[in-house]
Amino acid sequence: KSIVLYIETLCDRQVIDLPASSSSKYFLKPPVRGNVAVGIIVRSYKVESRITSRFAHTTVRSLVVNVAQQAESIAFNVQIPKRAFITNFTMNVNGVMFVGSVKEKTVARNLYAQARARGKAAGIVRTNAQDMDTFKMEVHVPANSNIEFELHYQEMMQRKLGFYEHSLYLQPGQLVPILQVDVYIYEPKGIAVVEAPNTLGEQFKNLAKAHVVFRPTLFQQRKCDSCSTTAVDGIFTVRYDVHRDNSAGELQVSDGHFVHFFAPNNLSSMPKNIVFVIDVSGSMWGIKMKQMVEALQTILDDLTIDDHFSIIDFNHHVRCWSEDLVHGSSTQVADAKKYIQSIKPSGGTNINEALMRAIHMLNKAANQGFIDQRSVSMIIFVSDGDPTIGEIKLSAIQKNVKRYIREEFSLFSLGIGFDVDFDFLERISMENRGIAQRIYARHDTSEQLRNFYRQISSPLLRKVTIQFPEDSVSNVTQNHFDKFFSGSELVVAGKVQTCFSSPLISFVTASSAQMDLSLQTETDCTELDSLLGHQSHSVAGFARQMWAYITINQLLAERSLAKTAAEKRKITRKILKLALEHQFVTPFTAMLVESETGQERLLADSPKDPKHGCCIGTEVLVQSVPPWALSTPPPSEAKTDRIITMVENDPHFTVHLPKSHMDVCFNIDSEPGHILNLVSDPESGLAVNGQLVAGKKIKNNKLNTYFGTISIYYKTSGIRVDVSTQQVNLIHGKDQHSFSWASTANITLSGYLSIVKDAHVTITVNNGTTFMVLLHRVWKKHPFNVDFLGIYIPSNNIYSTRVHGLIGQFAVEPEVKIYNIHDGADPVKQEATMEVKGNKLAVTRGWQKDYRKDRKYGSNVFCWFVHNNGKGFIDGQYKNYIVPQMDSFFKQELK
Repeated sequence: KSIVLYIETLCDRQVIDLPASSSSKYFLKPPVRGNVAVGIIVRSYKVESRITSRFAHTTVRSLVVNVAQQAESIAFNVQIPKRAFITNFTMNVNGVMFVGSVKEKTVARNLYAQARARGKAAGIVRTNAQDMDTFKMEVHVPANSNIEFELHYQEMMQRKLGFYEHSLYLQPGQLVPILQVDVYIYEPKGIAVVEAPNTLGEQFKNLAKAHVVFRPTLFQQRKCDSCSTTAVDGIFTVRYDVHRDNSAGELQVSDGHFVHFFAPNNLSSMPKNIVFVIDVSGSMWGIKMKQMVEALQTILDDLTIDDHFSIIDFNHHVRCWSEDLVHGSSTQVADAKKYIQSIKPSGGTNINEALMRAIHMLNKAANQGFIDQRSVSMIIFVSDGDPTIGEIKLSAIQKNVKRYIREEFSLFSLGIGFDVDFDFLERISMENRGIAQRIYARHDTSEQLRNFYRQISSPLLRKVTIQFPEDSVSNVTQNHFDKFFSGSELVVAGKVQTCFSSPLISFVTASSAQMDLSLQTETDCTELDSLLGHQSHSVAGFARQMWAYITINQLLAERSLAKTAAEKRKITRKILKLALEHQFVTPFTAMLVESETGQERLLADSPKDPKHGCCIGTEVLVQSVPPWALSTPPPSEAKTDRIITMVENDPHFTVHLPKSHMDVCFNIDSEPGHILNLVSDPESGLAVNGQLVAGKKIKNNKLNTYFGTISIYYKTSGIRVDVSTQQVNLIHGKDQHSFSWASTANITLSGYLSIVKDAHVTITVNNGTTFMVLLHRVWKKHPFNVDFLGIYIPSNNIYSTRVHGLIGQFAVEPEVKIYNIHDGADPVKQEATMEVKGNKLAVTRGWQKDYRKDRKYGSNVFCWFVHNNGKGFIDGQYKNYIVPQMDSFFKQELK
């Protein structure tokens, strides 16, 4: 026999068999004491998670039987993620149905207390564990009774280190005849990878749906062949990530709400300025300090020469390894590692002075210009206890840090164990653009520290703002983010106000290591709901619930930072309203579970901090920020309705001659793969080249060729933009950034790059020299044509006297005369003689297409057509303009 584990996808099914050596039976013999059956048997244990667009709804069902001959207490324990909200709980005891409803906590507790006073019910509580809370239900049932439990909870998947991780703690407590886990995933843009580590190890790509199943037989659940105890007791994890074809993010609309997911890639990491502030008081002695040193050694090895750092260690005294920030060179890192290895923990805890020294160090570096404006500065503060030396009032320390730290700095706090006031660490971090995380001392402290650092070790963007047109949305969650780290994701949600006749549009502005970004994307407002209607395992109303989930967590964080009792009460009322409307068990609501007759009641409550009784909410960074205006619009594109030189279609060159008030056109019939030089100005360092691609097959005895890639290279600034029909690549030195045609983007970097979704790219370099590349999409099943590019170049672009190329040579307009105009063989096309550059050419009056205003049909541009690949009009022959590479300059000497 085998355990059958499989991922069921939209297109196929992958099955993996794990061998077993015995058949399974779908019943269990009850435990026996003497000749009397005793105890509790779990008949079935089923877990189902439905994940839609990163939002998970999990249901845990269990059927339990009391096979004893006397009444027994039956317990139902489920560990759920700390960031999850319970949404429902039902229970069927011998046909009596209990149904849950979320109420204000004081109301629920009073009703529960009345029932408990009559001895009618037991309580439901949640306790703390690492990254989990335990939902525990205990009820007294008669002999030979059945009870069915069903728990529902919801959570938003948070992307960390490039993955969404969904964890299910399987703890049936005994061998179970029917044990099953189903995880359904639906991501509209497609699933890039899905895996169950240590279980499946398989990856399936380019699919919108996945189904992960775990169904062990009874025999396979045993710890050993002859054991009666279960080996199923641990976390079953499913990790996945999604396809991202839009650098501006993924915008989804469903059920009157929107969610914008933003996780760009292909960006260079920003340099870091880090001050490590580590507690070396007496309580850190032993394994804590050993693991701290191990973690710091690994973290220091991650630093690069572009990073700056220092270390401050404190007990009752504060010491600096270096009074100033230093480069992350191998020499400095080695010296720092020796320093931390020599630390011997002792004494008290002077938190205030340590943090003040760290802030002063960063401020000093900034004032002296030592910190790059496009770098990220942060303090990483690690402690295992409360202050005992110096300023010991936590509110005063919080106030001091807020007063002296700069707006662009972040404070990240790590609290080791449960002796530290974690609520204080959360407040001080959230208030200063960071987050706090608890480090569990009984687990691998070193690995936890390293994992946390990995999440913030690669900052990619600063000052990220996601906005929407005025009056199109409302009730928007936090939409300004101080930093974006590699492998994470920023999420903004809200209500849609107007989105019926036109798509919903979002705008993203941000600063990266080398440039300022302005991105735009849009989405249809009805398409996703139509798709979800055909998905049987999708989460109903996921966008609505996700918006409420994010909003409540942000309000909980905002409440913890409120200065007055009045502010706290106002925020509490908002939380209550949302929690009751969306049926979430929060620190201010509870779930009352009542029998259908209303005679018996139970209570589901929220967890408490083990040290201070403070409610623990999901760790979400939130800031109060002023409204941000939309970014400055991009420079206007060339305002040249007619004074334009362009290349379109096969490729057809149309050269505008302003002095002669005419347009001259010619074709180039070259071969696929050839690179043609369009503009070459070695004095200013500008080269514009286009590479040809072929049509699908010969038409009318001719194989058409088109520009498939156009490259604009500005050697002076080391910038190159390669525009293809698939994407736009921006190359700056050794760094490369890719932008999809699926989004609108504006980038400022020694020039300007503007991408209009599925339309065109405008590149401005060298103090105003502008080029526009237009995208042509054709029907994929077209028998002859392929996608291609057109390029439009204003005639008023300024070049040096050395400019040349198929188009560049006409920056100095030649003298052209047209005479002997007469009717030609084609009655609609006149013929004439052209004198240019000492040549007399037979030309034909025709027209080409300008697609800037009408991308489907274009507008006619009448021109005099020069035959034979422009011979006589261009210098030399067209073959002279073939160059070896996309960044090559024109070097031919033409006569």
